[in-house]
Amino acid sequence: MADALWWVLSTGLILLGLAGIVLPALPGTVLVLAGIVVGAWIDDFTRVGWFAIATCTVLAALAWVLDYVAALLGAKRAGASRQAVIGAALGTVAGIFMGLVGVFFMPLVGAAIGEFIARKDHNRAVKVGVATWLGLMAGMLGKVVLAFTMVGTYLVALLL
Repeated sequence: MADALWWVLSTGLILLGLAGIVLPALPGTVLVLAGIVVGAWIDDFTRVGWFAIATCTVLAALAWVLDYVAALLGAKRAGASRQAVIGAALGTVAGIFMGLVGVFFMPLVGAAIGEFIARKDHNRAVKVGVATWLGLMAGMLGKVVLAFTMVGTYLVALLL
């Protein structure tokens, strides 16, 4: 009976982590990794060994780095000002309280407002906002791919 509860916890952490990939309030890949480690621990790492855990840990670290680098590269590529980058970060935080639409579009709005404050140019503000948003979306897509690769690595090790 106790093992069943551990499996529920493991699965719940993985599912919550997958939701956290698109919801910035949750540390997505960290929760996926925690669920994988709990799942491996249940049978003393006999099926899911240290190689699989190490692989998933590296993938989680890559996802964490990607989360920050992708938006920054999108902003930098468009020549964003410091205010635009700060605006995108503030927009991301504000978006958390506005539901899924806010999560996806408030970084764009924040970056555009920050760029407009810095340079007073509407066209440039829109360009920087869109570039920052595209960077965020590319980062999110990369995190989704890495998270599902983590889950796939775990399932292969668990079931084979």
